[in-house]
Amino acid sequence: MAASKKTPLYETHLEYGGKIVEFGGWLLPVQYTGILEEHRAVREKAGLFDVSHMGEVLVKGPDAFAFVQKLVTNDVSRLANHKIQYTPMCYQDGGTVDDLLIYKQGEEEYLLVINAANIEKDWQWMQENKGGFHTELINLSDHTAQLALQGPLAQAILSQLTDIALENLEYYWFLPKVMLAGKETLVSRTGYTGEDGFEIYCRPEDAASLWNSIMTAGKSYGLLPAGLGCRDTLRFEACLPLYGHELSKDISPLEAGIGMFVKLDKGDFIGCASLAEQKKNGVRRKNVGFVITGRGIARAEYPVMAQGRCIGIVTTGTYSPSLDKNIGLALVEAEFAIVGQQFDIEIRGKKVAAQVIPKPFYNRKGK
Repeated sequence: MAASKKTPLYETHLEYGGKIVEFGGWLLPVQYTGILEEHRAVREKAGLFDVSHMGEVLVKGPDAFAFVQKLVTNDVSRLANHKIQYTPMCYQDGGTVDDLLIYKQGEEEYLLVINAANIEKDWQWMQENKGGFHTELINLSDHTAQLALQGPLAQAILSQLTDIALENLEYYWFLPKVMLAGKETLVSRTGYTGEDGFEIYCRPEDAASLWNSIMTAGKSYGLLPAGLGCRDTLRFEACLPLYGHELSKDISPLEAGIGMFVKLDKGDFIGCASLAEQKKNGVRRKNVGFVITGRGIARAEYPVMAQGRCIGIVTTGTYSPSLDKNIGLALVEAEFAIVGQQFDIEIRGKKVAAQVIPKPFYNRKGK
């Protein structure tokens, strides 16, 4: 078995008291001061994450647009230079290879940001489907570090380290070649927590210096280093899908409830025919949000029961610090995917009552 990888910030995490766990082949901090404290810091002030384990693939050349447009379900023609787009990437049968962000760097250059656990699979999939497209694919994953500064005070903190007017950077846009604390970075107004914030791409050798500069700038604002634990509770409350849970090779974007990112009218793409058929006939399963009305916490893979049979599975479930309730997401038969529907979650062999509630569970206020 291959040894777990370390990001350029591994030693920094130890210095800050990070509790290290193995995650998707990487050694990363699950928490520093505690998941609840870090969760609340991001919701109310700011938190700093190391997301250097994410993958980056550069697609460049005369056919870069045509190739990416063929590869993903969203309509890449809608992207302006320096704008970002979220999209699933599917197999021919409509199952999901991965979900990713596309950064349009120019007419013939796109940066694809992919999930860490899927880097090798995605890279292979892109190579297999490159065909006759005149493009060059460059895997930058080992040459790129990434930090995420998230929370309502993120802009105020980061503005201390740059002359760039970050207030002019709109959601899902990015700026290349931003000098941040003396280091050249790419800064995007994106994130995976449901809060305002920034993702910062830099050279691996600059990551620790930037981390320390941001932590120093944010000290008086209540900035905390934040780990994987609160990253999951934060994204879960905002109902942002996690690959391997809400999305997989066996779960299509339409079943996952992110059909708004599938543009069937843009022309042919991989998975188009299967997804068009699902949309025409209706999906067999749907992802729903639920609240536990009994006692207990639902975890991923727990069975969902109704009418004396299993009607689906929990994809994510935990305690929600923002709602102070035990809630979850589940993939259930479509006829049960109705707000107010009651069913049971089988928790360690015991049926616990739950009810379907609207998604998302949490919406931030303001920008």
